[in-house]
Amino acid sequence: MSITAAAPPSNDTRTPWELFGIDRLLDDDERDIAATVRKFVETRLRPNVGDWFESATLPKELAREFGELGVLGMHLQGYGCAGTNAVSYGLACLELEAGDSGFRSFVSVQGSLSMFSIYRYGSEEQKNEWLPRLATGEAIGCFGLTEPDFGSNPAGMRTRARRDGSDWVLNGTKMWITNGNLADVATVWANTDDGIRGFLVPTDTPGFTANAIHKKLSLRASVTSELVLDNVRLPASAQLPLAEGLGAPLSCLNEARFGIVFGSLGAARDSLETAIAYTQSRDVFDRPLSSYQLTQEKLANMTLELGKGILLAIHLGRIKDAEGVRPEQISLGKLNNVREALAIARECRTLLGGSGITLEYSPLRHANNLESVLTYEGTSEMHLLSIGRALTGHAAFR
Repeated sequence: MSITAAAPPSNDTRTPWELFGIDRLLDDDERDIAATVRKFVETRLRPNVGDWFESATLPKELAREFGELGVLGMHLQGYGCAGTNAVSYGLACLELEAGDSGFRSFVSVQGSLSMFSIYRYGSEEQKNEWLPRLATGEAIGCFGLTEPDFGSNPAGMRTRARRDGSDWVLNGTKMWITNGNLADVATVWANTDDGIRGFLVPTDTPGFTANAIHKKLSLRASVTSELVLDNVRLPASAQLPLAEGLGAPLSCLNEARFGIVFGSLGAARDSLETAIAYTQSRDVFDRPLSSYQLTQEKLANMTLELGKGILLAIHLGRIKDAEGVRPEQISLGKLNNVREALAIARECRTLLGGSGITLEYSPLRHANNLESVLTYEGTSEMHLLSIGRALTGHAAFR
């Protein structure tokens, strides 16, 4: 039986982005910001990400480069921050994660956790001391909420802050902290006699230790740490004055989760673009792999899920810019987009065959990273239950 030659490819091809007409949904500033970040990723980050992933490193000097790019706290107003809209911030996260989840994680933790906690709950003195330096990358921040035994249930945290005269003394351990070993300041959440409160802890304070977590299979181009607080003494001015109760750190997490709604799609888009290019150039039985129906079915289905995810992300961004997005709406976005991005990255790996297991191609690296993104800042299970609570009024996780 002879092999039928494939018809020549059409010159009227479209990228997944173009097929959904995404640019028509964006204004000029949003398109320009996305293009600027994408160029930075292509020229500065992509040529090095394989080596950084393999060696499990993230150069500290990238902080200043991200600052020069203008993405650190870019959605905040004043204090050296650009004050962009939510969609622009989301698109920057998407382009960064198209390079690697580690890049978006750094920017997200710096801007939406560390900086936002100070911006929203800090005193004017705290804002002036830290935000301009964090915006330029001169200083690096981290966010200490999760503990070894308390992830989905942060209300059970064992870290304690007690009064000693006018000072505070903190004891406890925080786990899975992005940027921990790079940070100059940590926002640490602790139980007090008056409930959960937030504190700004300079990392050179006696009793503060950051221990890097090694042998990771995911987010290797990212610094992940354990924070240990052993009788860390802080002045009263270290407390975030407006942070009262668990709602404060959870609001910061919602800011960061919004970035993930967009960011995860960057990993998916890059995986899909890689798979399309590979299948166009790879011949199987004397025909391009892209000419086979099973290949096109995979590419079409992945494009559909990617496009739906982008439409959802932009919609949530417009809501956030207009009247404010609700936590359960963020849950919709994170649950769907991370879940679909992970499925896309895995499927793209299959189209690459044996080549897909090397760092020469991005899909398996993205899939490994997305395994962490699926879990952190709210597991898929918790987001499912958040949506369920919104629909039924019953908190099934309690």
